[in-house]
Amino acid sequence: MSRVRADEEEYWHSSKFRAFTFDDEDDELSQLKESKRAVNSLRDIVDDDDDDLERVSWSGEPVGSISWSIKETASGSTSSLDGRDSSLQKGSSSYAALPKQASSYSLSSLFKGRNKLPSFQSLSDALTDTGVKNYAPELRRPRAEYKDYSSNWSPKDTVRRMQRGKVCSLERFRSLQDKLVLLDEAVAGHDGNVITAVLIFLKRTLRREILFRELEVRQVALCHLIHFLRETGEQKFLLDLFRFLDRTEEVALSQYREHLNIQDVEKRREFLKGCIGLPFSAEDTSHIQDHYTLLERQIIIEANDRHLEMAGQSELFRKYPRKASILNMPLVTTLFYSCFYHYTEAEGMFSSPTNLKKTFKIPDKQYVLTALAARAKLRAWGDVDALLTTKNWLGYTKKKAPIGFHRVVEILQRNNAPVQVLQEYVRLVEDVETRLNLATKYKCHNVVIETYRDLKDRIQLTAYKCKVERGSAEEEKINSILNN
Repeated sequence: MSRVRADEEEYWHSSKFRAFTFDDEDDELSQLKESKRAVNSLRDIVDDDDDDLERVSWSGEPVGSISWSIKETASGSTSSLDGRDSSLQKGSSSYAALPKQASSYSLSSLFKGRNKLPSFQSLSDALTDTGVKNYAPELRRPRAEYKDYSSNWSPKDTVRRMQRGKVCSLERFRSLQDKLVLLDEAVAGHDGNVITAVLIFLKRTLRREILFRELEVRQVALCHLIHFLRETGEQKFLLDLFRFLDRTEEVALSQYREHLNIQDVEKRREFLKGCIGLPFSAEDTSHIQDHYTLLERQIIIEANDRHLEMAGQSELFRKYPRKASILNMPLVTTLFYSCFYHYTEAEGMFSSPTNLKKTFKIPDKQYVLTALAARAKLRAWGDVDALLTTKNWLGYTKKKAPIGFHRVVEILQRNNAPVQVLQEYVRLVEDVETRLNLATKYKCHNVVIETYRDLKDRIQLTAYKCKVERGSAEEEKINSILNN
């Protein structure tokens, strides 16, 4: 032990630099010999136990492989060491014509400075041979890293190491009992990534029936697997799992999701028609029926509108060309499209807004909000007024907005409605503070003046006089109110 320590101290305290003399050998050759002595001096430092390391030859092939054996057989005739040393003289014409030989040096024998056979070339010869590509040997990896792969960790320790980001092999868990214990430990660790990794391993190494049976009593792991299968799009595996668990509604919903992968509109319509008979719940069956009916309507509307647009027979299509197809659009988008291009059509037409409202039972609030946005975009203020006007059983009319008049004002203002139109609906806002804020924000001066007059707030009215133009009708109105 003392000899090893002394050699180690001598190695680390030694220096390869010497004083310059004219008798020095060739600088490159001396460096190569010095490298050889440095590597050979490591043989007493490196531990002799290297059975866990793979032995690799200088050719890059693992020792004992088929390609290595062929190369070793072919290189039976090698030149002697003396002949190769003599070819290293400067200016020798045979230096560049050295034959390429497959070296049999392994990494373990290289570091220990010993050759397997006397005919193998030395390290200095291998480094100075320009015909062979030089490979810098790597120091072997710490034993702690190999322990991750070779040690027989328990399921609990394996899960703990996976949580810390360590690389652990799960292949050693071969029995069903060990795999289930590993899964239970992963679930107990409450780490979703570890649970998913273990489930992927079980999915690959167990039969589906066995995996489904064990997951049926492990609901946490089952939910993780279902989410994983949905994210990765393994639809067939997911359907088999739902059928095994007798979840008929989820089987139907999974099959219904397949319509997203169908691009052809006619094939999608036929697929949705077939989905109506699947074992959905009553509410889901109604949604599937509405989806099929909506797509059927969209196909009819798209065909008619494309013909009108190409023929140039409609002024509305010429003035506002369509930006996209109506096919596969949501119900609200279809209603907006219908209110924009087919607002005045009779209820019997498939493209009529009132027909869509009645067929799909659209609530009044949603209908008014969508229709108001469509007609305001066209600046059809008469249609906006008619949409918000109702008549009671005595024949009297009044303005009514299911969405609230403050939202009506905001929608109209976004579509650049004139002040006269905005003032009419700002007056209908019931909350006084909200009405004043909207009137001030959108410069509806008459509404502000009338509100302060009704509140008999002389101070606010006098202060607001400074915000209107001098000599304007609003200033005269304020002076008239203050004088009376």
